[in-house]
Amino acid sequence: MMSKKNEKLDSNRYLITSVNPKSPISEQYRTIRTTIEFKLADQGLKSFLVTSSEAAAGKSTTIANLAVTFAQQGKKVLLIDADLRKPSVHMTFRLQNRSGLTNVLTRQISVNDAMQGTNFSENLAIISSGPVPPNPSELLGSAAMKNLIDSVTEAFDIVLIDTPPLSAVTDAQILSRYVGGAVIVVRANQTKKESVIKTKKLLAQVNANILGVVLHGVEASDSAYYYYYGAE
Repeated sequence: MMSKKNEKLDSNRYLITSVNPKSPISEQYRTIRTTIEFKLADQGLKSFLVTSSEAAAGKSTTIANLAVTFAQQGKKVLLIDADLRKPSVHMTFRLQNRSGLTNVLTRQISVNDAMQGTNFSENLAIISSGPVPPNPSELLGSAAMKNLIDSVTEAFDIVLIDTPPLSAVTDAQILSRYVGGAVIVVRANQTKKESVIKTKKLLAQVNANILGVVLHGVEASDSAYYYYYGAE
């Protein structure tokens, strides 16, 4: 499946599923959503993280649009920005980031106080990263993080967690122990096969449930873009 994608770097590009829900690319995001949904339901799971092998692979764009498509389906959705090194969810959804996940994990505010609504769907709530901490891995691997995920998974139909690429840090590897599954985003003509293999090995080391791979940004002869979701 393919569609043309506007290269203008603004929120409209990132949230095409909201701006143009009838576009072919939005339909492709819904196809990815359905595939993930079936895999989670089959295993009785409600949460997953999205990571990549490297920066600029399209993982944050992917998770933002998936969150919107789940919400459009009528599900109660929570998107958590656990990329405490280079957070972007608050920019995509045009939200404040003065407080967020880091404040919850350091017990400065409650989970409910950290949640923000969006203008994109009444079914979608966001927990932004909050201030960038000096010890991201320590916070993400804490009992407080596990307890947070456990509690919000009970309260929401689906929980999505944006994490840093696995090329430089192990945050996604740490968090994969607390969620139902992991989705890897790779970028066509950029991500090396060796990097993908390394990412899968790192997740396998902690017995992560790899739900599949999203291939982002395949350019066809007519400058269209493909999105593919597969288990391998």
